[in-house]
Amino acid sequence: MDKVIIIGGGLSGLASAYFLQQQGVPSRLLEAAPQVGGNLLSIQENGFLRDAGPNSLMIKGQVVPALIESLQLEQEIIEANPLAKRRYILNRKRQLVPLGPGVLFSGKLLSLQGRLRLLSEAFRGRGNSAVEESIATFVRRRLGPEVLTWLVDPFVSGVFAGDPERLAVAATFPRLVKMEQEHGSLFRAALAARKNPKNTKPRLISFRKGLQALPLRMAERLEGPLHCNAPVDLLQQHKDGSWEVFSQQQSWRSEKIILALPAHKAAALLATLQPTLAAELEAISYPAVTTLSIGFPRHSVEHPLDGFGMLIPRTMGLETLGVLFSSTLFPDRADPEQVLMTAFIGGSQNPLQGRSDSDLLQTVLREIQPILGITGEPSFSRCQNWPEAIPQYESGHLARLERIAKMTDQIPGLYFRANWSDGVALGDCMEAARQLSQKLAN
Repeated sequence: MDKVIIIGGGLSGLASAYFLQQQGVPSRLLEAAPQVGGNLLSIQENGFLRDAGPNSLMIKGQVVPALIESLQLEQEIIEANPLAKRRYILNRKRQLVPLGPGVLFSGKLLSLQGRLRLLSEAFRGRGNSAVEESIATFVRRRLGPEVLTWLVDPFVSGVFAGDPERLAVAATFPRLVKMEQEHGSLFRAALAARKNPKNTKPRLISFRKGLQALPLRMAERLEGPLHCNAPVDLLQQHKDGSWEVFSQQQSWRSEKIILALPAHKAAALLATLQPTLAAELEAISYPAVTTLSIGFPRHSVEHPLDGFGMLIPRTMGLETLGVLFSSTLFPDRADPEQVLMTAFIGGSQNPLQGRSDSDLLQTVLREIQPILGITGEPSFSRCQNWPEAIPQYESGHLARLERIAKMTDQIPGLYFRANWSDGVALGDCMEAARQLSQKLAN
C-alpha cells in the first residue's frame, strides 16, 4: 500500500510529490496526459520558442527560490528584459499608453475628473470588512469608476480572464483588503511599504527552454512511481479508511489521496462518494481561454514592442484580452529577424463556444494589426485552447472554500491541492504544495 497517491501531474501535483519526497514521505503520482506539466507547455518550432500557457514566473519569498536551487535549475534561469517594467494599456483613442506616474498627469488614459477622483482615495474612509465586495465595487468605492474601466478591468480580464463585477476582492486580491483595513487607504499603505522596503525584490524569470523546464525537472527528480497516460476512472474509500484508485486496468491502494485537479475533475471523482462536496467543487467557474502564438518579420511591425505587452479594456469592444511581447520579454524566443507575440482571447466576459482556431486567429489579427502597426501576414501562428483555463474566485468563493474544508476534514485521508484555492499564480501553487507536504509529513 502506498503512503500517498497524488492524482494530477500539473505543477501543484508535481510540487506536492517533490516536497513530500523532501519530507521523507513517498508518493505515487498519476497523470492522465502523455506528459506532466499541465498548462506549462513550452514548444520549440520553426525558429520560435513559445509558451502555450503561462509565460513567466514571479520569484519572491523563500520557497520558490529554494525549490529552484534544489532542482539545480539556477543555470537555466533567464531574467526578464528590463523593458518588461513598461506595460501598455489601450486608451479611448486606440493609442497605447505606458503605465506609470504619467498616467496621473498626462490625461492620456484618465480624464481630469478621473484623476482627481483617484487622488482623493487617501481621504476616503474604510469600508465594512464584514460585507463581501466584488473587485468592481471595491475599486469604484476607493478609486473611482474610470480607474475600474481603464486600469483594473483590463488587468483582471487580461491576467485572470475574469469579470471584476463577479470576482470577490477578498478572495482574488486579499492584500488590497488588508491594506485598506490596516492603513485606511491604499495610498497610505503604499507609502508605508516604501518606508519599509523588503530585503529582496521579486524577480520575473523563465528558463532557457521555457517554463515547462520546471515541471519536467521536478518529474526527473521524483523517486516514487510516476504514471503518465493514467486517467483515473474511479475512486473508492474502504472501511479501514484507505483509498483505492482505479486507472484503466490497474488499481492502487493508499493511506492518503491528494486531488491535484481542476475543481470539475475532482468533483467527477467524488460525485458518488461525496455528492455534497462534489457539488461545491462543480460550482467553481472556469472560463475557456485560447492562447495564440504569432510571429512576424521584425520589419512588419511598426511598434517597437518595448515592454511586457499590452492590455485592452473591455469597454473598447475588442475581443482580444491582451498581447505579450514575448520576444522582447525573454531572449531567444524568435530568430533575430522575427518577433513573437502571445495573444489571449476568451475569458468569462467573452465565451468562445463554437469558435474555430482560424476564426479566433483572424479576430486577433484584425484587432491588433492597426494598434501595433502590423503589415502583412504572420510568418508563424499556433493556437492552444484551454477549455478550463483559470478558476474564478467569484462572490461567495471564500465561504465555499470554508464549506469544502469542513467537509474534507470529516473524510480521513482526503486532501486537495489545486489553484482553485490559495491563489492561481505559479508561485502560490508551489508554496501551498509545500505547506500541504509539511502537514502530511507531520
